[in-house]
Amino acid sequence: MATLPNAVPDYLNPDSIRTGLTRRKLLDQVFVIVGLVLMFACLGILAILFMNLVLDGSERFGWDFFTNFPSRRAERAGILGAWVGTSLIMLVTAFCAVPVGVAAAIYLEEYAPKNWFTAVIEINVTNLAGVPSIVYGLLALGLFVYQFGLGQSIAAAGLTLALLILPIVIVATRESIRAVPKSIREAAYGLGATRWEVTKDHVLPYSTGGILTGMILGLSRAIGETAPIITIGALSFIAFLPSSPITSDFPFISFKWLNDPFTAMPIQMFNWVSRPDQAFQANAAAAGAILLGMTLLMNAVAIWIRYRFRKKINW
Repeated sequence: MATLPNAVPDYLNPDSIRTGLTRRKLLDQVFVIVGLVLMFACLGILAILFMNLVLDGSERFGWDFFTNFPSRRAERAGILGAWVGTSLIMLVTAFCAVPVGVAAAIYLEEYAPKNWFTAVIEINVTNLAGVPSIVYGLLALGLFVYQFGLGQSIAAAGLTLALLILPIVIVATRESIRAVPKSIREAAYGLGATRWEVTKDHVLPYSTGGILTGMILGLSRAIGETAPIITIGALSFIAFLPSSPITSDFPFISFKWLNDPFTAMPIQMFNWVSRPDQAFQANAAAAGAILLGMTLLMNAVAIWIRYRFRKKINW
């Protein structure tokens, strides 16, 4: 009888296996070190830019800077109209983008059949997240400003930025829903729950942290966008506030402010930067530091929310 060869292939040789493991561990360590170096380098650059803005605009930080309207005199100029306009635009953006985005993500993940039509929708949603913001501005100019007759208003700006961040909200929500284990769904179905009950009572509570994180990250992008709101006609100089959303008469809520003209923080900064006077450059630096601080604060809130919700999840 013929005997089987006792030769061991090279890839099964213990020495080869140890060498391969050592090389892979070394590559893993190199990758971690390179990633940390790049991360700290980016954070360092951001910190330097932020400190530079703070130092350049330090003389303008004060209560008057927040409560004064823009002025031809740099020392009297403020950002009252800009930060109020930005806040109202973000309110409209969140109110329009978040419910629609979350509902669309729930439908695509939990209800939509897996066919070519939903595949086309998913591809387009992903691609829309990378479309330049100026394209959304041109779309809003033709649709909201001229077709719907909203004009150069807060409503048009809020809807424009809602379209801009809608793909981000959808993608973030879908990823959060996908992270919920299928075993939780199967256990709920096994106890007789309907699809909506499974989604409402199990999927959404576990994915709330990721959904809120995606929402805040989308809003933090929208708050600094300039091209879309310039395209639809944001004012670069404004010396009045929009109508108040709260009134003294029943029903104590007014929506007149939706049709009012507006300005925003990026527009105000652009106006000051374009002036040759160095004092206006200091105003722009102070406004830029405040806007960047608002963005960092929103991102910090997103991280905190995600951390709190993850602590409550035991899988």
